[in-house]
Amino acid sequence: MLTQLTVARIVAIPIIMALLIMGAAGTTAYAWAGALFAIAASTDFFDGYLARRWNAVTNLGSFLDTTADKLLVTGVLIALVEVGRVWSWAAVVIVGRELVIMGLRGLIASSGAVMKPSVWGKLKAILQFVAILFAIWRFPQTIGPLHFDEWLMLVAVGVTVMSGWEYLSRFSSLLSTDQE
Repeated sequence: MLTQLTVARIVAIPIIMALLIMGAAGTTAYAWAGALFAIAASTDFFDGYLARRWNAVTNLGSFLDTTADKLLVTGVLIALVEVGRVWSWAAVVIVGRELVIMGLRGLIASSGAVMKPSVWGKLKAILQFVAILFAIWRFPQTIGPLHFDEWLMLVAVGVTVMSGWEYLSRFSSLLSTDQE
């Protein structure tokens, strides 16, 4: 069942993206995209919680869960950039961080170590999900020069950078050119 939640999250990605692209035509597609995104994002919490509770944590499940998160965030960000709801530079920072940390995770695994999630990483995921959801369901009012979701995206980008920095700092010894 846990893998099914993760697969369902992956299957939801192109549907959410299509709804966002269609939503630009003024339909209720944004509302549906936001609802589906909220459900998909919440499965991240539930499948992790249930896997730990049922002692069903597997390497495949961990890999698929992490991959599904990255695909969900990346795919929806790309669609939101396309419809003008997320800055392209913010999407590049978020996706770039994910690629760098994915490479670091592979380097760590090749050394026989395990990269455990940090508080910063978990906070990053939550803030990205919340900022993306609010970008989908954008409120028309602004707070100063920006919409509420844009302020949230700035915070999410900041925490994304801090999370990446924390991981790189923690495993900097593996990045040293002095090692043979």
